[in-house]
Amino acid sequence: MVQSVREAMTIHPICLTEDTSLIAAAREMRDHDIGDVLITDDGRVRGMLTDRDIVIRAVADGRDPTTTTVGELASSNLVTVTPDEPVARAVELMRQHAVRRLPVCQDGHPVGIVSIGDLAIEEDPHSALADISSAEPNH
Repeated sequence: MVQSVREAMTIHPICLTEDTSLIAAAREMRDHDIGDVLITDDGRVRGMLTDRDIVIRAVADGRDPTTTTVGELASSNLVTVTPDEPVARAVELMRQHAVRRLPVCQDGHPVGIVSIGDLAIEEDPHSALADISSAEPNH
């Protein structure tokens, strides 16, 4: 059973700058089969944008995805964890802040992302969420 966030996290998160267009961000999500990207400035995490953010904050409001930037929509008050924190701490933070993903940072620099799906795969591999999270991409 995993003990630390490092053992459950997805490494090499996709990081974009705040001036990246939503179209470019959506393509990164599609090409890497992910639902989120981190927004960085000078190598430090400044925000997170999810596929749901694009739909709710841009498409539903009729914003132009070619001119709207990720910096305009990204969540900026992020809760993060370090790779060496216990998995239980990540779960506690997800519950407390009602989030599905946490950036994993070392000295302010992104080193991974841990999601509720990652935790399900590690903690309850026979659950429906674990099955869904570990399924092949369906491009």
